[in-house]
Amino acid sequence: EVQLVESGGGLVQAGGSLRLSCAASGFTFDDYAIGWFRQAPGKEREGVSCISSSDGVTYYADSVKGRFTISRDWRSNSLALQMSSLQPDDTAVYYCKVRWRGNDYWGQGTQVTVSS
Repeated sequence: EVQLVESGGGLVQAGGSLRLSCAASGFTFDDYAIGWFRQAPGKEREGVSCISSSDGVTYYADSVKGRFTISRDWRSNSLALQMSSLQPDDTAVYYCKVRWRGNDYWGQGTQVTVSS
């Protein structure tokens, strides 16, 4: 059973930082892509950042480039998203997702709230 569990969300003032973590299990850590999505109230879910296991290529949404950094501990089951210079527009539920063997699996999400 594929399981993804996010943690690290919370309340932070604008300009602050947070580090999100995702504990992943239940699949073979060979060829897959894993990353973060977010969904703000009243808005569609959007991709934030992802990384592939095959070559380590990363992707960042334009809105977070230079502020967020994704990292993967290839020897463990964890994925991290270091977020800095947070803005109120970053407020959302952040989800960890893995694409493995053509299927997508999602965690339950962790709330990030940035106050002005």
